[in-house]
Amino acid sequence: FDNIGKYLDRLVNVVRPRSLLYLAIDGVAPRAKMNQQRARRFRSAQEVREAKDIQDQVIEDFVKRGIKPPDAKDDPWDSNVITPGTDFMLKLSTYIRYYVRCRISTGGEYYKNLKIIFTDASVPGEGEHKIMSHIRLQRARPGYDPNVKHVLHGLDADLIMLGLATHEVNFYVLREEV
Repeated sequence: FDNIGKYLDRLVNVVRPRSLLYLAIDGVAPRAKMNQQRARRFRSAQEVREAKDIQDQVIEDFVKRGIKPPDAKDDPWDSNVITPGTDFMLKLSTYIRYYVRCRISTGGEYYKNLKIIFTDASVPGEGEHKIMSHIRLQRARPGYDPNVKHVLHGLDADLIMLGLATHEVNFYVLREEV
């Protein structure tokens, strides 16, 4: 999890938020999306099993030919652990809470006077929609500054559409090539 903390520090260093840092992890998805996610997870698990079977066959073939097989990777990453309610997600949430407390207490140039909101997998909805909901609530408040700048970071392709839907003048999407 230390790499997650380093990554968050890097993002804060790049974006340099002045008033609010909103960290949101996907929670339980809406019912309409659950079937899609379930199918994707099933496919992923099936692909992992198939890859393991192929790896076992290759190793067996190497042994039959008297060739030393290459070292097998220990426990390949199972993306199914990134699901609300899993032990991994509970540990991740605990780590991020710890990270946030440390950053608030020790400060640092970019954390001074910064309000940090963290919603984990126990809060329903996708992370980016939780953030968008917060932005909409802020816009509805009296005295909202229409010149406030928003930066949304994530891997989903729909971030651009979500940003456009806000009609905010200063809305930026920060994405990395994956």
